[in-house]
Amino acid sequence: MDHVDAASGPTVTTTIAVYPGTFDPITLGHQDLIRRAARLFGRVIVAVAVAHHKKTLFSLDERLSAVAEVVQPWGNVQVLAFEGLVTEFAGSQGACALVRGVRSVTDFDFEAQLAGMNRALTPDIESVFLTPDARFQHISSTLVREIATLHGDVAQFVAPSVLARLRAKLHPVG
Repeated sequence: MDHVDAASGPTVTTTIAVYPGTFDPITLGHQDLIRRAARLFGRVIVAVAVAHHKKTLFSLDERLSAVAEVVQPWGNVQVLAFEGLVTEFAGSQGACALVRGVRSVTDFDFEAQLAGMNRALTPDIESVFLTPDARFQHISSTLVREIATLHGDVAQFVAPSVLARLRAKLHPVG
């Protein structure tokens, strides 16, 4: 939102959105949503969850590094770790929106309920739903991990740098 102060002229503020997730690993679907969010908002924070409630394949530092590597093309995208309630994190960053990906009706049902809870907790932060490009709607980190663990080819679902990380983690050459 822009504000004009008669004494000092226009002040421009940047709209900030937070795109939270565990990104274990980050997929082409995630990248598609980040790219599109970066066009909609002045600044996008990809918030990588500590995920103490989940057992992740990659450590927090590994996930932060992988995400930072793939978001390099977008200069208005920042990668930060967070712990606790995403609404509190978003508020602390001055965000006006949470970006959420919706691939299916099942996702929408869950995300709509989550958006309602988030609105109750922090009414000033909107939930913005984006659907991935049709090429990426079937991709999930869970399925990518499972296929990769079973030596399946996941090259069509993740960036080359993420593929290399998956292979090194799951099938190290010794």
